[in-house]
Amino acid sequence: MNLISTTASPPALVIALLLLAGCSSIGRTVDPAKYDSMSCAELNSAMGVVARDISQTAITRGKVANTSVPRWLLGGARVKSAVAERETARIDRLKQQQAALASARARRCTSPSQ
Repeated sequence: MNLISTTASPPALVIALLLLAGCSSIGRTVDPAKYDSMSCAELNSAMGVVARDISQTAITRGKVANTSVPRWLLGGARVKSAVAERETARIDRLKQQQAALASARARRCTSPSQ
């Protein structure tokens, strides 16, 4: 009876990892034209949000990378690496967005009073 309950949890683990991977791929696109119409305060706020998102995604990627997957769970290591790769791709997109925000802020907000 105990064997049945332990074998039912690995598919749930794989499903949870797949759902996490799917949700992490949802992201915003970089639209530099949108940043040109933003005020300096809005640009600063957006920079903070993107920086927070980068940190959270890096933490999630680290947790996934450090997850111990049992050897008997077929495909578990592959799912783990796929989730980590998606998180890395999301971090790259966020860094591009951060660079676009930084260049817009550098163009528009030259003095500290703005």
